[in-house]
Amino acid sequence: YSYFDTAANSLLIQHAGFDIRQSPIIGLVVDSACSFFQELSFPDMIEVGVAIAKIGNSSLRYELAIFKQHHVEPSAQGHFVHVFVDRETRKTTPVPDTIRIALQPYVLKSESD
Repeated sequence: YSYFDTAANSLLIQHAGFDIRQSPIIGLVVDSACSFFQELSFPDMIEVGVAIAKIGNSSLRYELAIFKQHHVEPSAQGHFVHVFVDRETRKTTPVPDTIRIALQPYVLKSESD
């Protein structure tokens, strides 16, 4: 799960300019799941694929997969959900428009799109 957390937060930081230390809102993990298909261990080099399955009013659902470097079949895959809340009050808050816009290229397209 730490790889999922790192990948999701890296996407927010690098592509949406999200400052997890100073922002008045933060993302809390409210749901996650992972299915493991093959063992990963040190010193395996890995790659993590991440996409956005859904941008809700106050949440982001990420779909993630972990691959051994140069492999096409995932070693693990799952999802991760962030709900955005006010840093102080912990009340839910809408996903900022800046994040919505920045993450659009990573949103999975449905077959009906």
